[in-house]
Amino acid sequence: MAWPRTSVPDKTRSAAPSPAASQRAGSPAANDRAPNDRARLAVRKTHKLFIGGAFPRSESGRSFPVHDASGELLAYAAKASRKDLRDSVKAARSAFAGWSGATAYNRGQVLYRVAELMEGRSAQFAAEVARAEGLRRKQAEALVADAIDRWVWYAGWSDKVAQVAGAANPVAGPYFNFSVPEPTGVVVVLGPAQSSLLGLVSVLAPVIVTGNTAVVIASEHCPLPSVALAEVLATSDVPPGVVNVLTGSAGELAPVAAGHMDVNAIDLTGVAAGERAELERIAACNLKRVYYDHERWDEPPGTRRLLAPLEIKTVWHPAGI
Repeated sequence: MAWPRTSVPDKTRSAAPSPAASQRAGSPAANDRAPNDRARLAVRKTHKLFIGGAFPRSESGRSFPVHDASGELLAYAAKASRKDLRDSVKAARSAFAGWSGATAYNRGQVLYRVAELMEGRSAQFAAEVARAEGLRRKQAEALVADAIDRWVWYAGWSDKVAQVAGAANPVAGPYFNFSVPEPTGVVVVLGPAQSSLLGLVSVLAPVIVTGNTAVVIASEHCPLPSVALAEVLATSDVPPGVVNVLTGSAGELAPVAAGHMDVNAIDLTGVAAGERAELERIAACNLKRVYYDHERWDEPPGTRRLLAPLEIKTVWHPAGI
């Protein structure tokens, strides 16, 4: 028995859509809503420490709020503890032999690579500096450009500082006498309180270009550009441990750094004048070199910071051998 034939609409065919319907379906707004009509959540950045080439949180689990120049909350940054400082010094000491043993030419090339990466992220640095220091965008861009240029300037000094600081000394006898500059070792740098990037570059670059390793205590008020610089260092050719960056309270960390027996020098540029005397007294426990110089960061730096973290070794050698 055959089923009676009925008239069934062909669902594979559809009427041609009207031009208005086609325009609505193909509009950017319609495409933006498909397939999920949901607002995207921003990925919030977690600002961590930079120790030994890694980005750990503080071992204490503490953090502190970071505000812009107008008082608006920007982010929360890790608040380093004394244990974090000791870990940073240990990482810097481990990296010292390899970094100081590298050729001066190689160190200069490594620093130049950092400048290349900073150039590629100049827009991010400008945004960070503008918010941190309350500057217009053009002013922040100019400061970032100066910071990159200063990094290149110090990179160029890597294989020339020995000619400036060293000498062949005249002696009365059948000997050669040479004065040779050598890196001091592990240097703790307290970043300038207000100049968050240009000032930091000005105190950090001369330390590492001369073969030292560094522990940076970033500005407590403007730490985010320091974290951005640490991210550049992590993706550059700078070996792990050569630069370590801590964010937090300088008042808590500076006395520990000044009294640490494996720290060879400390730069107190970022410390208020009234607090230096006590830190110098603590630093005398192991005869640390102490240096500070509140300079105008927009002026040519000169060579005084290059020579500050260096020691002069005198070598005698018999003539004719």
